Parts: sequence; structure tokens; C-alpha cells
Amino acid sequence: MIKFIPIILPLVYGLAMFRLSAWRLNRTLKNQSSLLADKQLLKPIQRLADALDLESISVNIYEIEPINGLAAPDGKIFITRGFYNKFTSGEITGSELASVIAHELGHVALGHSRRRMIDFSGQNALRMALGSMLSRIIPGLGGIIANVLSNLLMARLSRTDEFEADEYASALMMKSGIGVEHQISMFEKLEKLKGNNANLQPTWLLSHPKTKRRIEKIQENLLKWNANK
Repeated sequence: MIKFIPIILPLVYGLAMFRLSAWRLNRTLKNQSSLLADKQLLKPIQRLADALDLESISVNIYEIEPINGLAAPDGKIFITRGFYNKFTSGEITGSELASVIAHELGHVALGHSRRRMIDFSGQNALRMALGSMLSRIIPGLGGIIANVLSNLLMARLSRTDEFEADEYASALMMKSGIGVEHQISMFEKLEKLKGNNANLQPTWLLSHPKTKRRIEKIQENLLKWNANK
């Protein structure tokens, strides 16, 4: 039994970290956000709700400046104040911002938002377990190798989630009558923002697939769907 302790302890740690991380995130979002009440922006959001046969979709503004969208583990949707300011300044349209909300709805519908929290805590547990075992075989390097392997695994899972959420968003944007062109133009604008000033790189694009590939995938899906009509 003792020989399994190096494996059991990281698993227990991972579960504890999941619960603690979820609690901290929910508390932070509750204390630093407010319900979106912009009537102009609520119009395209309502079109998404209608397409999903929902009475409405609640979107919250998270009071931080980085440009980002977020689907919390409990299913709540957030856009940051920085993202909302891009809308009020006229730099992005309501339909473009609606594509971000559709993307986050995809994470909720596909179970990514809750699983990501589990993945985060699980990644730490996996890193500890691998590090412990590999350090016995390769002293001094086991922890480094474990860190690289766990990061590669999580990056692959993250990219898969993003493509799936993009596809969900495209389908929802089409069903709502808004259209995927707004989803594509949203990516193009954020890519330009990233290119113009590395310090202003949108958090929404960090640790995500390349923007060009995401746009290509959206276009590929659109061609496939049109061919199957």
C-alpha cells in the first residue's frame, strides 16, 4: 500500500485543487461582475436565445480590462469590461461580440467549461504523479519531463475544445440568422489588434489555435454544411 502513496497523494491533491479553484473562481466572478443591460447588445444576444429556444441568455460583464470571454464552470457567460469597451467605442459590432458569446455557449453546451477546471487541477496532479515516478528513474530530470508531457497533453485538449466551440458558434450564428461572417470578422479584428501591439494581445487568443487556422476551419465547415443541404 505504501508504494502507491506517490500516486494516490497527487490524485487527492487534484480533487482538492479542483474544488478550491472552482470556489475561488465563482467568488471572484460574483464579486467583480454585473449583469449586461445594454439594450443594443442584447438584441443579437436575444437572437441567439431564440435560436436555442430559450427565453433569454444572461451575460455578465467581468470588470477587468483584458479582452476576453469566459464560460464559468457553473455555465454562466462573461465578457470582460475591456471587450465590452471595444463594442461601445465602435471597434467591434454587436454581431461580432455575439459570436464570442456563441463560442462561450459552445463551451458550456459541450461540457468544456467544467471539464477545463477539472483538467487544470488534474494537470497538476498528473504532473506530480509523473514527476514522482520519473524522478526515481531519471533523477534530476523526472520533474522537467513530467512538466513538458503534461503541458503538451493539455495544449492538445485545449485546441480541440476551441475548434469544437468555434463549430458550435458557427452553427448557432447561422441558425440565428446573424451569419458566420461576423464570427470571421471578429477573429480578423482581434488578430490585427494582436499584431499591432503585442502588449494588447487579446487573452481570448492566448493558448488557442492559430487564428488563421480557426478561420479556415469555419470556412471548411460552412462549405461542408452547404454541400449537405
